[in-house]
Amino acid sequence: MAAGENQNRLGAYLRARRELVTPARIGLPAGENRRVPGLRREEVAMLAGISADYYLRLERGRDANPSVQVLDALARVLLLDDIERDYLLGLGSARPPRARKGKPERIPERLHQLLASLDIPAFVEGRAFDVLASNDRAVAFSPRLRPGENRLRSLLLDPEEQAFHQNWEESVKGMIAAFRTSIGDDVDDPRFVELVGELALSSERFRALWARHDVRNLEGGTALVNHPLVGELRLHRDKLPVENVVLVVYYPDKGSESEERLRVLASLTSGSDVSRSGISQRR
Repeated sequence: MAAGENQNRLGAYLRARRELVTPARIGLPAGENRRVPGLRREEVAMLAGISADYYLRLERGRDANPSVQVLDALARVLLLDDIERDYLLGLGSARPPRARKGKPERIPERLHQLLASLDIPAFVEGRAFDVLASNDRAVAFSPRLRPGENRLRSLLLDPEEQAFHQNWEESVKGMIAAFRTSIGDDVDDPRFVELVGELALSSERFRALWARHDVRNLEGGTALVNHPLVGELRLHRDKLPVENVVLVVYYPDKGSESEERLRVLASLTSGSDVSRSGISQRR
């Protein structure tokens, strides 16, 4: 993670979001000779009801403690949703910073028992999207779900994982935004710094999306994938926090074609060498 971004996180976020809001989206004429991709600083200041000089100080990190009222006004001008507004409030120190979560990622024994008993793909991930444990069905679903893999790295750098997702671009956007949410206040955590540095060097798409400062809640959804053995699968994905790790499960609709294809996949891979539930600890 770049040192400058860490030192002025509020300014970096305001600048990134300002560049994403075009004048047309908030009813301003574009005008001529516009040299910025989004709103000008003075336009943001005018619409938020603050002075241009004060807004400049915010972006340059000269005032890191604006009031809730100022942040709410900026959130309105920058068209932030509730998740993004809460993130902005946290950056502006308008509320006490949340407790750091940099505890060892330990998997409760009951989770190993649960993984072994499930007949659907299931795995445990850490805050940096490291796969900490998985069952046989998860590894049959995707070899990138073996313990020791990192889901964000696989999605960005592994061609097989890219082909696996029918909507790869949306998957990448969502995971990078969720990753920034997961980092929260722990910007100096060695694991986060290591992963951001690796991906920034290796992936142009990561650099572009990371610069947007998107944030998104860590939640489930629908996975639409192209499995090399059984074809298209449409599965629900749920994320269930357990202590300081997350249990992720994939499951189909009852009676669906995806349910039958998962059953076929289980029979095809039942005798193969897939990882059993295990732990990968980073030290």
